Amino acid sequence: MSRGPDPATLLERRLRIAAEAAGVAVTVGESDWTRWASATFVGARHRLTLGGSGVAFDAWVAGLADAELPLRGHLVADVAVVARTGDAVVVEVLTVEER
Repeated sequence: MSRGPDPATLLERRLRIAAEAAGVAVTVGESDWTRWASATFVGARHRLTLGGSGVAFDAWVAGLADAELPLRGHLVADVAVVARTGDAVVVEVLTVEER
């Protein structure tokens, strides 16, 4: 029995939805995630490469750290743009399972 999409798939979908809502064309290139836990939380660390160009893409990327990115069963705890190369940005995201 399937439990539904993993948090990485949910995050990629949510980023595409958020970009589309902002009128931004974005592609998701490389994507990787690892499970993460602290003494009180369980979640995942994600690293994604997002592609796009133009002023709208730049503005959307600049607002990602403060963006509402609701995920079913998870909270987005942190979003950080860690690198930029040409028309691509590398984003690191921390998600935490809701319990």
